[in-house]
Order: sequence, then C-alpha cells, then structure tokens
Amino acid sequence: MLDMIYEQTRAAISELCETAKLTQGSTVVVGCSTSEVAGSKIGTDSRPEVANQIFRALYEYTNSKGLFLCVQCCEHLNRAIVTQRKALSFAEPVNVVPQPKAGGSLAACAYNAFEDPIVVEEIKADAGLDIGFTMIGMHLKKVAVPLRLNNNKIGKATVLAARTRPKFIGGSRAQYDESFL
Repeated sequence: MLDMIYEQTRAAISELCETAKLTQGSTVVVGCSTSEVAGSKIGTDSRPEVANQIFRALYEYTNSKGLFLCVQCCEHLNRAIVTQRKALSFAEPVNVVPQPKAGGSLAACAYNAFEDPIVVEEIKADAGLDIGFTMIGMHLKKVAVPLRLNNNKIGKATVLAARTRPKFIGGSRAQYDESFL
C-alpha cells in the first residue's frame, strides 16, 4: 500500500505542476490528511508512515523542478505552513514544531526532513494540492483556478488541485497576457 501511495502522490504532483505550468522558484502548497488517505475520517488516524511516502514523492519531484514545497499544518496549528527558510527568506517565522497529532503527520515529516525548516502563519502559493479535504485555499494567491486532475486519488483520499493567475484589471479597454490564462 505504501508504494502505491508514493506512486499516486508522484503522479498527482507531476500532473499539477505540468498543468499549472509552474516555473523554477514557484511555490506549491500541500495539505494532507493521512487519516483520509488511510480510509479514516480526517483528524482521527494520523499515519506517519503514510506521510513519509507522500512527503518523499512531493519533495523529490518539487526539488527536481526547482520548486518550493510548502506543507500546511492541520487546524490545531491554525493551518500554519512548514517550508524551508530559503523559500520565504522575507517571512516572519512563528515558534512551533508540528507533531503528528498537533500539526499533522505530513507537516511533522516536512519539518523533520527540510534542511532549514521554518513555520509561518501564511503564504500565497502559486498552486496547491489538497489531499483529503484539508482546505488549502487560504494559502493560494487571490485568483485560484480549480484543476481537474486525472490522478485525483491518493489511497482513499480525494485530491483537489488549483493553480493561480494574476487578477485581470483595467476594464473593457485593457489587453491581457494570454499566457496567464
């Protein structure tokens, strides 16, 4: 089962990044309920071993593309974000160390695996994956565009995805850059 979770995660993150046309230096936020992946109700069955496989797939892929991975904590830490200091060198960190039952298994895994981890209260990511209804929307840039992934399951959890685009401003006489659409 763990090998399947790794492969499903790898497929989902790859599809998201390719569909969203992310470029080097872009940020990707991921929220994950390992309980949902394992077939339980969110917040009831934290699974560090599942988190390890999901994190490995996410981190290997994002690193290979020069993207910054940002992992959302659970509601017990107000959905704070774990990332690497180099991803958000300007951000003001908060003082907390995520644990499997206070932050979530994936956030705890990320904190322990990142070279120079920080936790921040919020970010504005370029794209994101929501694995198991974790509500990542608060960490996406203002105009989020839902994406329908073919790879929309990891274990028993539903995977939702979004990319972002700049706001359209200027009214009826404005012209827009088609590459942002």
